[in-house]
Amino acid sequence: MLIVNLIKQEWKKSYRAQGYYKNLAVSIMLVFFVLYMAIVFLFMGFSLNAILEKADSTLNPMELFNGAMLYLILSGLTIRFLMQPLNTFNLPPYQLLPIKRYTLINFLILKPLANPVNYFLLLVVVPFAVKSVVGYYSVLVAVRFILSFIFIIWFNSLTASYLKRKFGNGLFQFILIILIIPGFAALEYFKLFSLFNVSKSLYDFILLKSFGLIIPFVGVIAAFMFNKWFFSQNYYPEKFNSKIRGDKTIAADLSFLTRFGITGELISLEIKLILRHKRTKSILYMSALFLFYGLLFYTNKLYANNNGMLFFAALFVTGFLMLMLGQWIIGWDGSHFDSLMTRNIPVRTYLSANYYLLLGFNIICFVVTTPYFFFGMKIVCLHLAAFLFNIGVNVYFLIFMATFKNTRIDLTKSSAMNYQGTSYKSMLIILPVMFFPILVVYILSAIFSLDVALWTMSLLGLTGIILHNPIMTLCVNQFNRRKYKLAEGFRQGE
Repeated sequence: MLIVNLIKQEWKKSYRAQGYYKNLAVSIMLVFFVLYMAIVFLFMGFSLNAILEKADSTLNPMELFNGAMLYLILSGLTIRFLMQPLNTFNLPPYQLLPIKRYTLINFLILKPLANPVNYFLLLVVVPFAVKSVVGYYSVLVAVRFILSFIFIIWFNSLTASYLKRKFGNGLFQFILIILIIPGFAALEYFKLFSLFNVSKSLYDFILLKSFGLIIPFVGVIAAFMFNKWFFSQNYYPEKFNSKIRGDKTIAADLSFLTRFGITGELISLEIKLILRHKRTKSILYMSALFLFYGLLFYTNKLYANNNGMLFFAALFVTGFLMLMLGQWIIGWDGSHFDSLMTRNIPVRTYLSANYYLLLGFNIICFVVTTPYFFFGMKIVCLHLAAFLFNIGVNVYFLIFMATFKNTRIDLTKSSAMNYQGTSYKSMLIILPVMFFPILVVYILSAIFSLDVALWTMSLLGLTGIILHNPIMTLCVNQFNRRKYKLAEGFRQGE
């Protein structure tokens, strides 16, 4: 019952927080989004059998599903490692109470398992079990199928937490974990090793043998014990919170930027801020995955003649970092904004540092996505036009609109399931940045041609580059009008 009381205290702490009611509108929107996704998942669950029947003529849906299980487990583990936030706990007050040490550790380890989001996939699994597993096997096997999935959810959650705490979430770990699934897929393709066959045999055993559920259950116990062992080594306050959050200090030698004066020093500080905090690092690492977003459009015949959507893909992959980090370009300085404003730093210099930082993000994304040029000259032109539009229009728009967001961002929290700072203002920023260009390209390419549309977007971007000084003056004046409201909002926190 003590663990139940601890959960109640955590729940009260969340809705008694200062920012809870300020973000109530966002929470209501999220409820509707969750309901929509629940309906989509249920529909997918009832349709999965028909989809798998068409996928392969030699294997039935259950055999295909069983063969894919290890891939699903690895995919879930990868997503959780990258996105699942680690729980923190204010340990000292509880150490003064007659509460056993193992009770606090068990609470911290098991708390994520009570999150309803973990069980969203059951909306797919249960309908599939009722419709397919019962048909191919029996009701008992269907029950085992659902229970095994629950054990897998627990295993992935506990294992991801242990790996993040033990090894951290640095760039090397990120690269290593995203290469695991492509590595097995390559071995499968070249017929060197078949994880599909191993998965099929293993999951057939788990479902068809009466004691098969022991395997995933033992996996859960092992993951739990690894977490217990970790906390037994890092229990005391001086190490506790830094360890359970998986914090690591990242040092970056950016001394070469100091040759550019105050602007260079500010850029150096902003880069270090990005590399040393969870929320910004999460966006930075996830951007590597979104660089492949263009493959969904450039290889799909459905979008071959949809110039608006193709330009959207080009705009997104060449400017993802700018679009994601640019929304909070001022807000992430909220914790030290007052100090920043008392320094002898001209507003133009501060905003110029942010401008060049976002410009650098654009250049990096553009260079990294040049392999898309192999898809043809059309893609080359799309990327060039999108790049010019991003650095000549969107970057100024993001800096200007960032002055309206006066909510301080806690960068120590992960970006996964974290909506701090998210409001209707975020939508007002993203909609013009992404959908206005799509609409313009779509209309111009329909009336004239794609060349006319791309030249128009390119000329808009070049105009913004030529008029850099007057546009920056406009942004400086806007910042000066808003800086006291920004400071007031940042002081309130969340």
